[in-house]
Amino acid sequence: MSVKLDKLENNAAHLEIEVDAVKFEEGMQKAYIKNKKKFNIPGFRKGKVPRKMVEKYYGESIFYEDAINIVCPDAYDKAIEETKIEPVDRPEIDIKQIGNGENLIFTATVTVKPDFELGDYKGIEVKKIEYNVTEEDIDRQINEMREKNSRLITVEDRAVQMGDTAQIDFEGFADGEPFEGGKGENYDLEIGSGQFIPGFEEQLIGKNIGEELEVNVTFPEEYHAEDLAGKPVVFKVKIHQIKFKELPELDDEFVKDVSEFDTIKELKEDMSKKLTEQNEQKAKQETENAVIDKVVEDVTIDIPEVMIERQIDSMTRDFEMRLSMQGMNLDKYFEYTGQDQSAFRQQFKEQAGKQVKTSLVLEKIAEVENVQVSDEDVEKHLEKMAESYKMEVDKMKEMLKPENIDAIKEDLAIQNTVKMLVQAAKLA
Repeated sequence: MSVKLDKLENNAAHLEIEVDAVKFEEGMQKAYIKNKKKFNIPGFRKGKVPRKMVEKYYGESIFYEDAINIVCPDAYDKAIEETKIEPVDRPEIDIKQIGNGENLIFTATVTVKPDFELGDYKGIEVKKIEYNVTEEDIDRQINEMREKNSRLITVEDRAVQMGDTAQIDFEGFADGEPFEGGKGENYDLEIGSGQFIPGFEEQLIGKNIGEELEVNVTFPEEYHAEDLAGKPVVFKVKIHQIKFKELPELDDEFVKDVSEFDTIKELKEDMSKKLTEQNEQKAKQETENAVIDKVVEDVTIDIPEVMIERQIDSMTRDFEMRLSMQGMNLDKYFEYTGQDQSAFRQQFKEQAGKQVKTSLVLEKIAEVENVQVSDEDVEKHLEKMAESYKMEVDKMKEMLKPENIDAIKEDLAIQNTVKMLVQAAKLA
């Protein structure tokens, strides 16, 4: 087999691949064996017609398509390995010469990873990121605990106040006509929660139990229902009940009831420790992102459209998975938001392009710097995977194919590359 490579514009490569006639003949014989039971020629039992007789009756070309499908993929893979190009899409195959005892010659035109120059990536200057735990942070968490353990107390001797929960009936009208989804009965609405259209909740403040009123609001311009977006509407509302939230007293008894600790001091110390760990992780992640962004922005790459589209495919699958966890699918989401497939994909395009560019840059740095991944790195990663899936490590290894291990090594190489970049960065 021989290969000629021509680099074309727009990240394309043109391969001319010549396969020895003997190799192609093997493919023709396999194609015959695969299809011989299909032929029914007078004088022969079905499935027993000699190949030469089939070719004489139908023409040699009867086996070309299957022979091509048998021979070309392997020849193409070997050509890719020999020329060391990195395809990112399926090739367009064109047969130039075939049959009659001659060598098979075909061309493959394929989009490849773009070639580009790296900018400066060592000693990148970024602002040092730090987050300190404050008393306000701890108090906020404690108040959240009190909120979760609060109880609602019914009141009858005053009007609605901010923070109350009002039980209401409501019905919305647009241009004097009720609209779909605008009606509810005995609905518990926390005033100030922002559950309803802006301006709705505030108009209930000062109203009493049994009172009926009209609430005038305007739907936001970006509201999901197009027929209501930006439209003024009127809600007829009746207040049935008013409740206020009573928070538990903050003392050691409360701490014992809601945590593993005995005193407020112990609880606060534990919160401070956990918040410090979270802040350190947050600062680490943001520092890594800042370094990566600085490295990537200094590079110009002509990214093939197919790479961006495939990244959008991946992002779409992730989005669909998150939807399914909420009992929704993409069709329902489109119906709810008024989007279509094209508009949905378009919103991911900029982010997808950035992610592809980042991957390309980090991969090239890893290659240039010869970043290594040790067996110990892989073993630790597999142990974490097994722990997250609650499996034994050996069972996890049995499930993984060689290509899965290769993918893990590639991911770890990128992680090691990021560590190298951050260690070399100058934090001001």
